[in-house]
Amino acid sequence: MGRTVWFPGHMAKGKRQLDALSSALDLLLEVRDARAPSLTASPVMDLFPRSLPIWTILSKSDLADPRITAEWERYFKERGRVAWAIDLKKGAPKALKKAIAGMCPSSSAKMVYREARIAVVGTPNVGKSMLLNGLVGRKAASVGGVPGVTKGVAWFKGEGCLVADSPGILDPRSDARAHRMLSWIASTRAQVIGSWANHAYECIAFLQRHDLISGMAKAWGIDGGGDPPDVVERVGRRLGRLLPGGIVDAESSGKAVIEALATGKLGRLSLERPGDPPPWNELE
Repeated sequence: MGRTVWFPGHMAKGKRQLDALSSALDLLLEVRDARAPSLTASPVMDLFPRSLPIWTILSKSDLADPRITAEWERYFKERGRVAWAIDLKKGAPKALKKAIAGMCPSSSAKMVYREARIAVVGTPNVGKSMLLNGLVGRKAASVGGVPGVTKGVAWFKGEGCLVADSPGILDPRSDARAHRMLSWIASTRAQVIGSWANHAYECIAFLQRHDLISGMAKAWGIDGGGDPPDVVERVGRRLGRLLPGGIVDAESSGKAVIEALATGKLGRLSLERPGDPPPWNELE
């Protein structure tokens, strides 16, 4: 489970699969990173009919600012969408599984019952596979085809539901600045779209502007103020990331900064809140 589609041709194939799948679904779970829900919104949501119930899963909530996550939950609720803030390292919560089981269609006349058919969609590395595993178990086996659905879709049996595997799609035509910001939360690879050092400089400048830099002191006991290259220099010396001659290895030190943010070492923080303009617009 958990395929990722990156290139235009593969993306088109993935979208065709999702389009064919949509008519068979009872529920769609869209996974977003709780630290950046707008940034990690799926680009395929318009493929699904408006009548299909959509629930938003705010994954990695343990890494996000809980107050801002609560704002996002209210934001989605006000717009008629159910939202769940979840730490997927603990698995899918029982309350979510129970709610999904409640989506099971039945006919009161004939008392016909079948498991709810759901699909999980999301951009790469937002926790889609972890949610799938939490719903169906890590050793789940495919249950074969579902009538009326293209053969390219795999189904797995969970508690009171059938879960469709779907590709993780990241639109390659989206804003390059958004791709760079995604690298900060490990939703794309920094070395694919630029150097670790440059990403760290840009990331640190953003954190400084939004007063999110205090985690540097908590993580490494260093001052996060000043020019971003100076911050990376301090990180490198603190961690011993040095080249011959005592020169700080900016690439290695920059990577340490990005990885610390992505894994929560810099503390629980959110990169955006409801009503904010797209955060990547701040980048050059």
